[in-house]
Amino acid sequence: MTDGQESRKSRYKVPFGTVSITPLARRLINEALDTQWVTKGKYVREFEEKFAALFGVKHAVAVSSGTDADALACAALYDFGARRGDEVLVPALSFIATGNAVFQAGLTPVFVDVKRETLNIDPELIEARITPRTRAIMPVHLMGKPADMDAVRGIARRHGLKVIEDAAEAHGAEYRGEKAGAMADAACFSLYAAHIITTVEGGMVLTGCDHFAAAIRSLRNHGMTGKFTFERIGFSAKMNELEAAVGLGNIAIFDDILARRRRNMLYLMEKFRPFEAFFITLKEESFEKLGPHAFSIIVREDAGFTKDELVAHLEANGVDSRNLFYAMPTQCPSYAFLGHKRGDFPEAEYCSDHGTHIGIHQDLGLEQLDYVAAVVAAFLKNKGVCH
Repeated sequence: MTDGQESRKSRYKVPFGTVSITPLARRLINEALDTQWVTKGKYVREFEEKFAALFGVKHAVAVSSGTDADALACAALYDFGARRGDEVLVPALSFIATGNAVFQAGLTPVFVDVKRETLNIDPELIEARITPRTRAIMPVHLMGKPADMDAVRGIARRHGLKVIEDAAEAHGAEYRGEKAGAMADAACFSLYAAHIITTVEGGMVLTGCDHFAAAIRSLRNHGMTGKFTFERIGFSAKMNELEAAVGLGNIAIFDDILARRRRNMLYLMEKFRPFEAFFITLKEESFEKLGPHAFSIIVREDAGFTKDELVAHLEANGVDSRNLFYAMPTQCPSYAFLGHKRGDFPEAEYCSDHGTHIGIHQDLGLEQLDYVAAVVAAFLKNKGVCH
């Protein structure tokens, strides 16, 4: 942990995130340094093999970030008939990387509104956004809540489209017995510091398709195949040995991290049940398991207070939080050129205007989650809306 991370953590009784750097990772890092070979090598290959096995998928391709994972998966669509400017359907609500990655691949993101209760793409709105230039649908399992993959895949089959899962936050999520990351033509994970499996920075693309995997491996290295044969317009997006060493350490303790995060998530869900009149929080249905990334809180329309008031109270009492992302096409100035106007994606905009999220990571104990619930209860009492 860096001095900056330690300083930030020390300011909060309930910090948002953590990083697990294991003794195994430290040993492998030192071994890589001793060999003086720290670019992509044997640890990256081992990490890919173990990641693929963990998710039950044939191929795993390690890259330099979750954004690059999305971008390379989109760029691989050119191998399946896409042309520059063709379209990929994405939910309007996500971290900005989802939309950026489509642009970086030379394609066009077409936004679809979400469902407020799930944070995920609304399947009932997808087909109206399909055009002759649509090539893929990229559902995002936001906050680890699996998207409605039966509906998404059914639509994709009817229209001859690829499906790319943005599973950045969905490590350990399951949908009707299938693991997030194994439900589409390709799936993209972020391995950023706040995630269950982390390489500090980094990403991973999973696929069961040999052609897709070969395209991703080529694209991450400038479009190269063999020795200096460039068949595609590619990226420079390789993972290095030091990052892979951290990832191997996390793979070794994945089950433990997942269990502790799930315990925290389910515990906080119970703690928030008395507050249901005021907040929308994610629910775990019988057919799914949420990937315990973070705990989202959306203030209801008639709550009697604002999201900003809640966040100020949380921060003042040592509970770290983050905004619940933005409606990319209408709340991110960088996308103003697309011509969308406020109100075009009302559910995504509502979630952003009224939503926040807090940590449920493996370093938090139940007493800290009790403290969160007490802080929220005190806030509601001070607002005169709860006794």
